[in-house]
Amino acid sequence: MLRYANPANFLLLARYGIPITAMLSAALFAVGLWMVFTVVPDDYQQGDTVKIMYIHVPAAWLAMASYSLMAVSALGTLVWRHPLADVSAKALAPIGAAFTFLCLVTGSLWGKPMWGTWWVWDARLTSVLVLFLMYCGIMALWNAFEDPARAGRAVAVLTLVGFVNIPIIKFSVDWWNTLHQPASVIRLDGPTIHPSMLWPLLVMAGAFTALLFALHFMGMRNEILRRRVRTLGLTAARIGEAAE
Repeated sequence: MLRYANPANFLLLARYGIPITAMLSAALFAVGLWMVFTVVPDDYQQGDTVKIMYIHVPAAWLAMASYSLMAVSALGTLVWRHPLADVSAKALAPIGAAFTFLCLVTGSLWGKPMWGTWWVWDARLTSVLVLFLMYCGIMALWNAFEDPARAGRAVAVLTLVGFVNIPIIKFSVDWWNTLHQPASVIRLDGPTIHPSMLWPLLVMAGAFTALLFALHFMGMRNEILRRRVRTLGLTAARIGEAAE
């Protein structure tokens, strides 16, 4: 994979990766949504509102996964000086923010009929809101610098500092008394959710994951091309000044 550190090689990878991951995502969404509306039974307490879970839970997983990938990219920027690490981080920020926003919105829609309110300052909700604000802050910091290299280093530091929130989100239901139930899928002793609900959830999670990769490929490709245009513009400006 090191040869894809070269932007030209990565663009070649993205040419094939984007349509493959996009088509895979579309296929999994079609199968997953069909399973949600035909296979998944209504919950005995929540009724059909339980089906919000198939958007909410994958969005929550991908919100944390996107930030974790950004943290790895931050290490690539600061430690390994990987030439595409900051490109990866910049492409991931709006994607992760979108997944986090979707998680918060669907959580509120689910919480209203179940808890009787749109929002509570629950440990899990609050830490996810902090994650969304971190994404917004990171995107703002990217736009605060004209030089992508300087921006990448500053964002990498902020990203690594903010990573402490990821385990807080994950373990908040275990550390504090929250309205959220404990983990029922990713557990050491295996999932506690019934297979009729588990498999559609896994298919939807796969669809969201494939979508993440498709968007990530597109975001990195666009950022590489944007930087090439910027470099050409700066070169043309220097040649124009020298000619004068």
